[in-house]
Amino acid sequence: MLAVVLVTAGVRCGAHLEPAAPARAAGPGASVPASRSPGSSGRTGPSAREDERSAPPTGTAPSPPPPAPLPRSRAVSLRIPSLGVDAPVIGVGLDKDRRLETPPVDKPKLVGWYTGGPTPGEAGTAVAVGHRDTTTGAAVFAALGQVGPGRHIEIRRADGRTAVYTVDKVRVFDKSRFPDKEVYGPVRRPELRVITCGGLYTRRAGYSSNVVVFAHLTSAT
Repeated sequence: MLAVVLVTAGVRCGAHLEPAAPARAAGPGASVPASRSPGSSGRTGPSAREDERSAPPTGTAPSPPPPAPLPRSRAVSLRIPSLGVDAPVIGVGLDKDRRLETPPVDKPKLVGWYTGGPTPGEAGTAVAVGHRDTTTGAAVFAALGQVGPGRHIEIRRADGRTAVYTVDKVRVFDKSRFPDKEVYGPVRRPELRVITCGGLYTRRAGYSSNVVVFAHLTSAT
């Protein structure tokens, strides 16, 4: 189940998804929608650091130059080799309450790509969402919280190219204090947020937190 708070809208997780909607950050200076007021079924909150992973200190070797942003082309599939994830991608938008939609609960192996933001490799903050589990069992992002800094996330595009992102960190945020600006705020380089549910689960409230993977584009083929 997924619960994500994207800046203005929300996403619900599995049988109990709940986040807010991401801001369109397809380039430098993109504006970020105001965050939703707390209290709806899919809140996500700021620094609830139940789990926090940061990239290890870098060595003295100079970093390679960043790749140039890619032109617009929709996402077709998402791979996380270290987790054995290889899933088809569908476009998702915002629901009537301006919360981020998620893939259908009866298709737990699909990943949703927010179509109101950048496509894979474009400049700005792109957002992908998926369920952690559903009433029928584990879903596509069941192990998302286990991905570590330095691991790759590969997004195949409709034009045949693949955008490769490298994980910077993984955070878990309480839905009631979800940091919209940190997660969805505009950035100049191509970045990616992959979001699912996390924390404690109750039948009444669903999952208490959101797992958020922060990554940046490091190559394109």
